[in-house]
Amino acid sequence: MSSTELPETRTAAAPQASRIRAVRVADGEELRSVALPGLTLTVRARPGIRAGLPPALYVHGLGGSSQNWSALMPLLADQVDGEAVDLPGFGDSPPPDDGNYSVTGHARAVIRLLDAGGRGPVHLFGNSLGGAVATRVAAVRPDLVRTLTLIAPALPELRAQRTAWPTVMLAVPGVASLFARLSRDWTPEQRVRGVLSLCYGDPGRVSDEGLRHAVEEMERRLELPYFWDAMARSSRGIVDAYTLGGQHGLWRQAERVLAPTLLVYGGRDQLVAYRMARKAAAAFRGSRLLTLPDAGHVAMMEYPETVAQAARELIAEDGGS
Repeated sequence: MSSTELPETRTAAAPQASRIRAVRVADGEELRSVALPGLTLTVRARPGIRAGLPPALYVHGLGGSSQNWSALMPLLADQVDGEAVDLPGFGDSPPPDDGNYSVTGHARAVIRLLDAGGRGPVHLFGNSLGGAVATRVAAVRPDLVRTLTLIAPALPELRAQRTAWPTVMLAVPGVASLFARLSRDWTPEQRVRGVLSLCYGDPGRVSDEGLRHAVEEMERRLELPYFWDAMARSSRGIVDAYTLGGQHGLWRQAERVLAPTLLVYGGRDQLVAYRMARKAAAAFRGSRLLTLPDAGHVAMMEYPETVAQAARELIAEDGGS
């Protein structure tokens, strides 16, 4: 439910926009802004290496951004025409006008993006919160999803790991602002190293360049007036989704997914328990499971080649391009 990537925007705090640094764009990537009623989404594109490839959409986790997919997207550019979205209030997307950061609200944003662009059905990827969002999209709009790849999806757990409690606590009113005050003297590098230790199975796998980019992103994130609010409300959205029962429950929706599904779980994940892999494999009909004993919460960033190979096999089985 966390990641190393951080938000930026052109929003409600317009006077500050000129002082906030530009979001980083890797070689081969393109950014565009999609304006929808009450919502503006930034999309990071990694075009396929040839015309006519099927579309893919990547959805990041809590506190993340489309940059979380920059290591994986080029590895699949010969298979799909890839786009990664910044969810409302994260990355380069401003907060939604209605302030709705629920899982349903994020899923609605993804659906509206796909409908507006006419890109469906897509090969849909989701990590953590993005995994819960992608599950909901696949369940309620099967016409938009060709295959589904979920990396440490944030699906309800009866007993969350202790290491996940701080993230869950962000959902409690007042906790985010309290933490912001208590941590105001922390340097951006200290914050980044804390996130890496929580999200990576082995933080030592992060290169010096990767660490520098993450620190720059953290500095930019801390300039945003709505950062803590987006984190707190999205955390609350996950907790609320965990309490929903009946046909709106995430596990019930997982059972309704028709798209071929790949599940990826890390043995060192401190946010989504490794033990949930078996339950997920049983819930998503006919799913395939990839377990990475040394991976943490963001396997697509830690082991992009391994995740890409598994995704290739899923896409090829579906008929590829």
